[in-house]
Formats: sequence, structure tokens, C-alpha cells
Amino acid sequence: MQHNKDGGPLLSKLFGLFSLAISLSVTQLNAGSFENFKKMQTESFKKYKDERDNAFSKYLKEEWSAYQAQQGKKLYEEQKPTKLPKKRFVPMEEVGPKVNIKVAKELPQKFPKVIIIKKEKIKKEKIVQNDVYIDFFGSGYSFNIAQGLKKSNFFPRNTNGVSNFFNVVASSNYKELIEEIKQIKNRLKFNDWALYLLVNKISHTVHKNQDNANLMTWFIFNKLGYAVKVGLAHKHIVLMYYSKKVIYSTPSYSFKKKKFYVIANYAKNGVGSLYSYPQNYPHSNRPLDLSLKVLPKFEDAMKYKDLSFVEGTKKYSVGFNYNQNLIDFMATYPQADYETYFNAPLQKNTYDEIATKLKSYVDGKKMSDAINFVLHFVQKSFAYQVDEAQFGREKVMFAQETLYYNKSDCEDRAILFCSLVRRLFQIGVVGVKYKDHMSTALYIPLSGDSVRTASHRFVIADPTYINANIGQNMPKYRSLRPESFVLVR
Repeated sequence: MQHNKDGGPLLSKLFGLFSLAISLSVTQLNAGSFENFKKMQTESFKKYKDERDNAFSKYLKEEWSAYQAQQGKKLYEEQKPTKLPKKRFVPMEEVGPKVNIKVAKELPQKFPKVIIIKKEKIKKEKIVQNDVYIDFFGSGYSFNIAQGLKKSNFFPRNTNGVSNFFNVVASSNYKELIEEIKQIKNRLKFNDWALYLLVNKISHTVHKNQDNANLMTWFIFNKLGYAVKVGLAHKHIVLMYYSKKVIYSTPSYSFKKKKFYVIANYAKNGVGSLYSYPQNYPHSNRPLDLSLKVLPKFEDAMKYKDLSFVEGTKKYSVGFNYNQNLIDFMATYPQADYETYFNAPLQKNTYDEIATKLKSYVDGKKMSDAINFVLHFVQKSFAYQVDEAQFGREKVMFAQETLYYNKSDCEDRAILFCSLVRRLFQIGVVGVKYKDHMSTALYIPLSGDSVRTASHRFVIADPTYINANIGQNMPKYRSLRPESFVLVR
């Protein structure tokens, strides 16, 4: 059966024309709303605020092409083991200089000044003051939404409807909203994922209809300079975000050898084939970057947790405070690449409190013994459980999340151990990935099981192998060559 460019069977064209005739009759009875809509569409061509929009509007009217989905790539080739071996506790040989951990004093953090946006001297649409309010990880934001943004509608449900929606929003006074979003992003140190969530929440607050909300999100991201495309599948809108790095377990489409991911379908089935266009919105080529180099400045919702573990015959405890809003934000993440997690920072007060407590336990010990103590802290403070059992899907945790949850698996502990040891002891560390397991290795002059990468020897330190000391790899992996290494900057 042939298909037309809206993603539906060609036969449905005849039925669609019949349905459209009925729809128009009903709409004309509803206070002439369709006539108002047509008038808005016609007038929009004359009111573009951006010279790029005229060319792009014409481009959207050209023939769209079919694109085939590519299934999401999985993190592991094999299932992670549900149970792991455990060693008998043996104290670590004490070598190296004595440790004296330094915990930096907290410096006052200043927000950049809010930039005052000069209003353009143009005829404004009617705007209701603060007519959209959203709650976003503990903070409330209100936005002025121009009438064109609110009244835009995906109609008819094909490529013409996409073009019609674009014409209305492109001719609206959208610039104030774009500038407000930019200010929030810059002032509160939002990374691209926080921006993604913010824009989506705004769009879904303005438009209760899913397709209209998706189109508004698409328009805003294009105006912010990101490469985001619209696809049509079964007469519904599908958003695709360009990313240079793999977003795992997420279906994607290729445009000129670049991957665009359907983030809304993370950990879900793909959408199959769809219709779209190859060209980006002019000068909007920025990829969505999921890296988390700086934590966003969410409102504090502080809570306390205490971790405890036994080393030898003695019990130790490590307590810390954390921001629940930050945990809630991290829980929304799709499956990013490992470097994103290994290189993300801990919340500063969380790290300082943990470091201060660990300092009281290890200061004065030899370096090997001190590092080994931190390794055992990570090994023994959490119950082991694979992600499928805990979350129903693969989920790599940020170090902050691993501290929060009572259960974790291999890569979560590897990330946490890496985050602690590189700051506490100022040593090099890499993630060591096997087909079904993640460990770490340290750039230190100790004997024991080791791996080589970048012409350097790294000593294995496995945060999941209970009671294992530095230099002791699980028997299963001693003779295996790692699949890859995760670089930690």
C-alpha cells in the first residue's frame, strides 16, 4: 500500500477529505472559529519577526520524505550478574605517604545579574500579565505568553498543519518568552537537559494538546539555536533532537549522517517510519548536550541521610545533607553516555560533609590504607541490585543519586567511588567497562591486578567486589580484556 507524506495510507486521503468536509461544517457552526483561524494564518505571512522565517516557512511546504527509525543502542552486550562474589576481609598493606585530606571552605556563590531586555518598538499583541505559571523543581516561574503562541494550532493534521502552526507562532511576539527562558538558563546554570525540561513544561502548560505542545517546543528550541526536527507519524507530531553523543535505549533517525533522537520514546518502543525534512532551521545547528558539568541552582529542599558500614570489627557512619530537588531532576535523565555520569560533580555541601567525615577516619593513615577505606565504604554502604529489578530498566546513576538510593549496581558505585577518590586524594582514575560489568582503576604505584590504557598502568579497584582491596579483580574478569575505558577529567 502506498503512503502519503503525513505518514498515513494513501487510501485515507479520500476518507480524510470527507472527514475534513464534516469538520469544516461543524467548525463554522462554532462561532466562526475556523474563519478566525484562517484569517490568522493568512495575516501571519506579513508579520514575521525574523527574516529566516520566510524562507523556512516556504521550505516546510516542500515535499517531505520518509525516514526509517534506528533502534536504541543498549549499554551492555550481556546482562549484568544479579549476584556477585564476596571476599574475606583482609587488611590492606600500608604503603605510601601519610594522608591529610583537605576540605575546601565554601566560597560565597553569586548569580550573574539579570539582563534587562529592551522592549522592541513594535505593535504588541494582547498579553495577559503572568498568565502562565509553572512549578519547576521547587521554584515557581511565570511567563507572559503572546496570543499567537496560545492560539496556534496543528491543523490540518499533515505537513500543511505544521506549516500553519509555524506561520502563526513565527508572526507572534515570541521574543519576550525566548529572552525570559535564556535569562533563567544563564542565571540558574541550567544545562541542556534542564532547559529541555523547562521548555517542555512551558509548552505543555500553554497547550494541553500534545501535538500543539510538541510544535511549540520545536519552535522555541529552533529559536534558541538547537537542531530539533519535526516528524509526522500516524498524523501525530514527533520531536527529534540532534546529539553528538549516543543517547542509549532511545530510537533515532539519521539526517545527513547526524543522529536525531526521539527522547520522548526513551526506554519505550520506537515510532517506526515517519515523514520529515533534511534541512535544519537556519543557523540552528546546536546539539543537545546532556553533560552535567555544573549543577543547576535549584531551590533547596534539604534532607539528611546517614550511611553505615563495618570494616573489620568496627562500625563506621557517614552522614550528609542533600537537595531533594536535585535528586528529582536527575531522576528524569534519559540514558546518557558514561562520561556524563563519571564527570558530573557532587553537590558541594554533600561532598564537603562526606569528605569531612572520611577525613576523621583516614587522616594519618598511609595512602594505600586510606584509599582502600574509601573503597570499602562504597562497597559496603549499599545493597546490590541490578537496575532492571530496581527501576524496571537500565539506569546509570549520578554519584549524587547513588548516595540517595539504598540499592545500586556496579556502574553506580564505580561512578561514586571515582567522584570521591579523585577529589580526596588527587589521583587519576578511569572507569573499566566489561561486557556485563563496570569497575574502576587507579593510577597509583601499587602491585596487583591492573589494566593498561593510554600507555599507563592502572591498578584495579572494584567498588562492587565486597571486601576486595585495591589490586584485587573479580576472578571472572582477571583474564578478560576490558571492552572500553571511561575517561575522567
